[in-house]
Amino acid sequence: VQLVESGGGLVQPGGSLRLSCAASGFTFSNFWMYWLRQAPGKGLEWVSAINTEPSTTFYADSVKGRFTISRDNANDTLYLQMNSLRPEDTALYYCATREEDNGRFGSAWWDYDYWGEGTEVIVSA
Repeated sequence: VQLVESGGGLVQPGGSLRLSCAASGFTFSNFWMYWLRQAPGKGLEWVSAINTEPSTTFYADSVKGRFTISRDNANDTLYLQMNSLRPEDTALYYCATREEDNGRFGSAWWDYDYWGEGTEVIVSA
């Protein structure tokens, strides 16, 4: 299993970024997918989840209404569209998945079986 995030960068408050996660080594369409983040000096935070088709999405309260998770099963890619970015969104963003979904949106490393290396998002003027 390989997950590779991209799309991070420096953006001004109020701006937008689109993160991507290219997946390989497993049947992407059969797996729930997740985005988590870790802000500097803070713990891991679950951000969003998307189930298999038909895609249902879930969001942390901190990003609801601003972030949109989506997936392209034909191209084995997960996305996170981030709008109205705030300085508090600054973090290393990870995509993750696990062998079996347990209905919990945990924020611990052990809650997920596979992780990418992350892509950095910095929101600053």
